[in-house]
Amino acid sequence: MSDFFVYIGTYTDTNSEGIYVYRLNMSNGHLSPVSSISGITNPSFLDLSPDQQFLYAIGEVDEFDGKPGGAAASYSVDQKRGFLTHLNTESTVGPGPCHLDIDRSGKYLLVANYGGGSVALLPIRENGSLGAASDFIKHKGSSFNPNRPKIPHAHSIRVSPNNMHAFVPDLGLDKIMIYSIDLENGKFLHGDHSFTEVDPGEGPRHFDFHPNGRFAYVINELGNTIVAYDYDADHGKLEPVQKVSTLPPGFDGTSYTADIHVHPNGRFLYGSNRGHDSIVICEVNESCGTLEVLAHEPTGGENPRNFGIDPTGTYLLVANQDSNDIFTFIIDEDTGGLTPFGKVAHVPRPVCLQFLPVQ
Repeated sequence: MSDFFVYIGTYTDTNSEGIYVYRLNMSNGHLSPVSSISGITNPSFLDLSPDQQFLYAIGEVDEFDGKPGGAAASYSVDQKRGFLTHLNTESTVGPGPCHLDIDRSGKYLLVANYGGGSVALLPIRENGSLGAASDFIKHKGSSFNPNRPKIPHAHSIRVSPNNMHAFVPDLGLDKIMIYSIDLENGKFLHGDHSFTEVDPGEGPRHFDFHPNGRFAYVINELGNTIVAYDYDADHGKLEPVQKVSTLPPGFDGTSYTADIHVHPNGRFLYGSNRGHDSIVICEVNESCGTLEVLAHEPTGGENPRNFGIDPTGTYLLVANQDSNDIFTFIIDEDTGGLTPFGKVAHVPRPVCLQFLPVQ
């Protein structure tokens, strides 16, 4: 089984250098450092191009090049050694970018700006570098929750498996905004269903699709819940079918969810709890998409901001932001259970993980 390079995005407000590269030994689960690259402030979220030749990072800042807006950087990838070479950096137009995705054709980078409550679309050139934003939309409105600030906060962006739509959970609006993607002209368009509401005060954060393309899931930061949806791929429509808590019964402490991923085999779903510092493990009913909560596994560190499952579904790696480490679990593909690996990679302020097969 081929090893993987693991690219780790971080916050650089302490002693982080920027983006870290590790090698994941698939035979024993060991993480060994390869390199790091600096030059961008707070490269918190990363994504690899569909051909895996380029890596993109957002710079989570409020001003870039003397103007309001965050940053998005492009890098070429050495697929044999894992090294990154910076290509260029462009503005995300809105401040505080927090998440990104790449369309399936590799032509556009899509960015969610948290601070600005907006989304941007940046063209990707043939050499992997970024062009200036071809479209930018600022969300309007507010949540029905009187205890929340009355401003939008786009918290993530995901391209649908058929490459037709972009889904944007907006924590401030308590909505999942839905856009059609015009790849010919580089534009966001409102489709047949422009948004799906979540319950007031839930605060939708991250979003994932089931491998079968029929179901989708959102994890709600403030409500500590996961909502399962039937997904109409042709029209970009989400129909809620179930909501489950990410926390165990009886827990009365402070906690906020963060990340969500469906296992590659489609049988299990995982979500992270910050405060309870755990991964909730759910079994997926593959006939209707509903969830059964199986267990809560401690993350071995503090503030599990994000986590990643390697493409083979063997390991789950947790980025514990406040304890400055990556904690590794072995996944039982029959039960979905997580077994702590017992070794920790120390990375300052880790946030996001991306996997690249070693060539």
